[in-house]
Amino acid sequence: MSAPTTHRRAAFLSATSTLVVADLHVGRAEASNVGLLLDERADLRSRLTAALAATDPETVIFAGDLLHRFGAPTPRAVATVRDLAGLVRATGARPVAVAGNHDGGLTDAWPGPVHDAYRLADGTVVCHGHAVPEVDGERYVCGHVHPALTVGGRKHDCFLRTAAGYRDRPVLVVPAFSALAAGVRLEERATVDSPLVPDMESVRPGVVQSGAVAPEGRRTETGDDDPAATLWFPPLADLRPSLRQR
Repeated sequence: MSAPTTHRRAAFLSATSTLVVADLHVGRAEASNVGLLLDERADLRSRLTAALAATDPETVIFAGDLLHRFGAPTPRAVATVRDLAGLVRATGARPVAVAGNHDGGLTDAWPGPVHDAYRLADGTVVCHGHAVPEVDGERYVCGHVHPALTVGGRKHDCFLRTAAGYRDRPVLVVPAFSALAAGVRLEERATVDSPLVPDMESVRPGVVQSGAVAPEGRRTETGDDDPAATLWFPPLADLRPSLRQR
C-alpha cells in the first residue's frame, strides 16, 4: 500500500491525499430501536470532522453503503448524506461517492455522480468490495466486510490488509464507519463475502485503539505501548490458535 495511515475507522492515503470511509449505512438508526438513542447525523458528522481535521485530505471517498435501505432512501437519510457531502466541501476537499450493494437509491441522495469504483492517480482503486471491480488497479481499498476481532474479551472493529490479496495485489479493507453496523467476528469466519479477500488466512487485522492517526505498520509483536497506535496482528493463520483458546 502507498503508506496509508488510519484514523479510527477511516484510512488516509497520503500519496494522493485521499481519505476513505465506507459503510456509513445512513438510515440504520431509523430502522433500529437501539438507533433511536443515537443522533446518527451528529455522530457521523463528529467522527468525519475529526478525521478531516487530522488528515486534511484533498479528496474524500465514501466507499459504498452510504445508505442502509436497499430501496429508495428516506428524506431524513437524503438530508444526512447531503449534509456529510457539504461538510467535506466546507473543508475544501472534494467528496466522491462509490456505490455499494445497499446503494440502489444513492443517485437520488448524492449531490453528484456515483461511481462503481474510483481509480486514483497512483493506481489505487477504491471500491465497495461486494463485487469484482471493473477497474484494474495496482492496489485496492474497500469496505463491505465490516471486520471485527475479539481481543481480551471485547469485540473491536478493525482493518484488514494483505500484500497479495486480489489478483496478487495489495488490499486494505476499512471497518464500517457506522457505529451501528454489526462487525463480522474474524475468529468465527473461514471466509468473508468479498472477492477482494479470497484468502482469509493471509490477512492481518489491525485494531485501532483510539482516534489518533497512527502509521500503518504498528504491530503488537513490536511491543509498542502507544495507546493511539493501530495494533497490527500477525496473519489470521498464525493468530487463530490463540483466538480459539480465549
